[in-house]
Amino acid sequence: MKIAMLAVNAKLYSHQRLKAAAEERGHELTIINTLQCYMNIASRRPDVYYNGEKLPTFDAVIPRIGASVTFYGTAVLRQFEMQGVFPLNESVAIGRSRDKLRSMQLLAREGIGLPVTTFANDPKQTEEVLKLAGGAPLVVKLLEGTQGIGVVLADTDRSAKSVIEAFRGANVHVLVQEFIKEAGGTDIRALVVGGKVIAAMKRTGAEGEFRSNLHRGGSAAAIKISPEERSTAIRSARAMGLNVCGVDMLRSNHGPVVMEVNSTPGLEGVEKATGIDVAGKIIEYLEGNARPNKTKTRGKG
Repeated sequence: MKIAMLAVNAKLYSHQRLKAAAEERGHELTIINTLQCYMNIASRRPDVYYNGEKLPTFDAVIPRIGASVTFYGTAVLRQFEMQGVFPLNESVAIGRSRDKLRSMQLLAREGIGLPVTTFANDPKQTEEVLKLAGGAPLVVKLLEGTQGIGVVLADTDRSAKSVIEAFRGANVHVLVQEFIKEAGGTDIRALVVGGKVIAAMKRTGAEGEFRSNLHRGGSAAAIKISPEERSTAIRSARAMGLNVCGVDMLRSNHGPVVMEVNSTPGLEGVEKATGIDVAGKIIEYLEGNARPNKTKTRGKG
């Protein structure tokens, strides 16, 4: 197969692992800087240009689109979809996962366990929002944050109100969620590929840090997840429409609750913690599923 990977930084561990895994299986993988692509929006000719030349037709495209370039990255991906190229994850599904409010609504519709989550536009409704979320301690989360950025733990109702009003005063939308104290600063990242959980790790936050992100000094270890946690991860991926994703869950007193579904999960932490060849399994999925014009939405979303 001829595979394109959309990525801004070709040197990242995840991108190099996917390239190596593809080449080990006899495929040709080209890493293309997403932000240096440009497009010809012409009737029935969805061309993509790169380095002054029109890109050839690929069999599959792996979108490794960072949160900061979601808008442009999904636009480029739609061009590939309109050409009939099979995407590892579709543009519509990536867009769903990047919108925290929309993703929570989709998960809630499917009956998937979530922390109590509230959202309002008017700062005057802050006190009502705090009551709906169950009161402090509470987590205040930016709608477009990633890797733990834009996530604040408010210990009191007063501090929660101040944080919310400060964000809204800057015209920034936030979600307010209950704090799952019993999780003890740990979460579970389950890697789903093709409707199956292929690897799982427990992430523990650094001392004094309630966020467990590895980018923030957290540590990771392999973990055996329960059938309920496995089912929750698979159903979450299906609700988003993602073929490959990382599902972040907390162990609460009333079962697993989903915090986020990540459409571009990093591979370094989970591969090193579990010893599982995640990159190889992703390429294996493409081998079994990449067909021309198989995209469900064909870039329409």
